Amino acid sequence: MKIATWNINSLRLRLDLLSVFAKISNPDIICLQETKTPDELFPQDEIKQIGYKYMAFKGEKSYNGVAILSKHPIDNIFASSFYNDDKRHISAKIRDIEIHNFYVPAGGDEPDIKINPKFKHKLEYIKSVQNWFLTNRNKNDKIILAGDLNIAPHANDVWSTTQLKNVVSHTPIERELLINLQRSFEFIDSARFFTSMEEKLYSWWSYRNRDWKKSNRGRRLDHIWVSQPLKSHLKNTTTLKEARDWVRPSDHVPFMIEL
Repeated sequence: MKIATWNINSLRLRLDLLSVFAKISNPDIICLQETKTPDELFPQDEIKQIGYKYMAFKGEKSYNGVAILSKHPIDNIFASSFYNDDKRHISAKIRDIEIHNFYVPAGGDEPDIKINPKFKHKLEYIKSVQNWFLTNRNKNDKIILAGDLNIAPHANDVWSTTQLKNVVSHTPIERELLINLQRSFEFIDSARFFTSMEEKLYSWWSYRNRDWKKSNRGRRLDHIWVSQPLKSHLKNTTTLKEARDWVRPSDHVPFMIEL
């Protein structure tokens, strides 16, 4: 079974790219972030035509929004707020796996909670997610945590850890909190399970870089973690870098695992 995560950066704007991705990679399940679509306008018919009969979504106009698209029946759908009413989380059970799709707050520009409430929001959100898992779930449950977590936790998850150490998404406090969340529940970081920490891995390249390939100033912000019972089922991972070159692309590319 193939499970993908992708910050599509406006679902209705990029439905054609979703169709392309589905044809190229044929994932069984797609977790989308930044759908930017209120629930009443969610393009259910179009998505069914692409091949995903089952879906769960939570959205709002112009901002945030998450969705799980599936070729398999979905059960136990729920969404949690964790911090405020932003639509940043959706969960569903597919087969015997509970999937959690997150869009973690970006955190603004200044990594200082005293002057930047968005950064405080981000840090508190991650703490709340960790507390929720430790309180409500068991490490022996079959769980996948996926999404745009908006943090590149390791040195080679960014193009320069030295130059980005004070830039939101790679600051020491963010990195520490995300790694603590992962380790506290013993999640497996699927990308790093197959790829050495010494190798650069990215899933996001800024729109500001006109020639993203040449500059290659990327960050690994998109993640799929699996709980311990799924570790032995991991087969491979794929980062679809070519998607960054599509017409009107998202600044993120799809990341996919196979179980």
